[in-house]
Amino acid sequence: MPEGGRISSLLEGTRQQGAIAVAALTGVLVGLTVAVIERLVDRGMLHALFGMPLAVQAAAPAVGLAVAALALRYTAGGASPATADEYVANFHDRRRRLPLAPVPGRLLAGIATLGSGGAMGLEGPSIYAGAAIGSGVQHRLRHLFRGADAKLLLVAGAAAGVAAVFKAPATGVIFALEVPYTDDVARRALIPALIASAASYVTFVFIVGTQPLFVLTGTAPGFGLVDLSGAVLLGVAAGGGARLFAVVTRWAKAVQTRWPAWQRVAAAGVVLAGLTVLTVEVYDQPFNLGPGYEIFGWADQADLALGLVALLFLIRLTATTATLAGGGAGGIFIPLAVQGVLLGRLVAGGVGQAESALYPIIGIAAFLGAGYRTPLASVMFVAETTGRPLFVVPALIAAATSQLMMGRWSVSSTQQSVRSGHLERRFRLPIASALTTDVLTVPPDATAAEFVWVHVVGHRQRAVPVVDGDRYLGLCLLEDVSELPREVWDETTVAALMRTGVPAGRPSWTLRDAMVAMEDAEVDRLAVTDDAGVFVGVVLLEEILKLDEILDETGG
Repeated sequence: MPEGGRISSLLEGTRQQGAIAVAALTGVLVGLTVAVIERLVDRGMLHALFGMPLAVQAAAPAVGLAVAALALRYTAGGASPATADEYVANFHDRRRRLPLAPVPGRLLAGIATLGSGGAMGLEGPSIYAGAAIGSGVQHRLRHLFRGADAKLLLVAGAAAGVAAVFKAPATGVIFALEVPYTDDVARRALIPALIASAASYVTFVFIVGTQPLFVLTGTAPGFGLVDLSGAVLLGVAAGGGARLFAVVTRWAKAVQTRWPAWQRVAAAGVVLAGLTVLTVEVYDQPFNLGPGYEIFGWADQADLALGLVALLFLIRLTATTATLAGGGAGGIFIPLAVQGVLLGRLVAGGVGQAESALYPIIGIAAFLGAGYRTPLASVMFVAETTGRPLFVVPALIAAATSQLMMGRWSVSSTQQSVRSGHLERRFRLPIASALTTDVLTVPPDATAAEFVWVHVVGHRQRAVPVVDGDRYLGLCLLEDVSELPREVWDETTVAALMRTGVPAGRPSWTLRDAMVAMEDAEVDRLAVTDDAGVFVGVVLLEEILKLDEILDETGG
């Protein structure tokens, strides 16, 4: 190997080792952070809330939402309450690291929302905190990473957040890789995500303990062909239910931006207070408050009336929607799992298997997998958190079926369908990134002969914008001139030859818009004008391709 090649290989190996070590450090930092949040919310604020009088429990969510609104406005600089969605959105923004200024405010909003009984999950702040830590660490040590690895520690940090809060390191890895896309995975970050998840899990359980997240005690004798058929039925139901969940959560997120803060906080507070009174009256517990971990044990009882299960399904759906619409900051991973276990319990009772833990377990996988479009992570979550790996096969069947029922819906509006290649990512750039403004144009009263000698022969241009003063009129092409007899070149004007049907681009367009317009018009260049029709410049197909090569070489 040449000396230069050996040096390059050595540097690359050193960079990879450094990146792995930094991923482990990220995992430790995330594990510590999530442990603090979990102690404060779950074992502190929520534990105290559940021991309070009913009036306090009913009023607490509104107070939490108000505090969250103030934190987002004044501490986070007016940021949205997005947490897990913020991770997904920044993953797809290759040119910008996750902003760190809103992190304290968003985490404070999450703690206020969840600690006061908002019906969301700790995984939202955990994923967001992990992604922020990973992004910040990578920025500090950016010399260890190439341009193509700009989001490695963002993914690793998010994986570490999930691994810690659920005590499920494999779930953390798969979820962080799966959730950015509905039909793909971010496989480039696999090794850093594995390292960070393992380090975060070990750190978290060292502080908090290894007790499982929830326990289902129903009988688990195995499964047969009838149960596999039941898994398909449950998958169909879960796909439909998750689709409904996606619709109402999208509506709730829209309310966040359309209603004034005081109106949505007040409305959500009234709804959540009413649900608290209702659940205490019906179930003798405020099942609408908090993430809902206690519902997993409640749904495990064999003698439950199916009407009570169905009612709680609707109550939890309403509680999560109200919390989200009120501007609550939290995750919907666990709310999806709660809906899944309740739906599984309904199906189990409907098919005469109320004493079996099979249907609630695979209901979690089917509902969660469909909602977030993460079937692999949902199946692994079930295996890790319930200790029932025997049910992986029916869980996979239920999750696959629910994916088919889900169609293109997802609870996250920031996911993309599949991973984009280099050209696809470049196509999302603004048209200005390939715009040439120093362009030779031809006036409409020039002759065909002048066009040929000046532009074709003199400057080797095959297509030239026709501009009268500063107004774009059309495009003159060599192929159109070549169809004329040579003897009429001196008599024929460009105005008589130009193509007026070729569209003009706008500065607001993306490169994809320009490429589509050029393909439709069968040309290799596109004139760009402002809204008043004033000529600005041209975009050349060859410049778009050249831009792709330049950005790849520089890691841009």
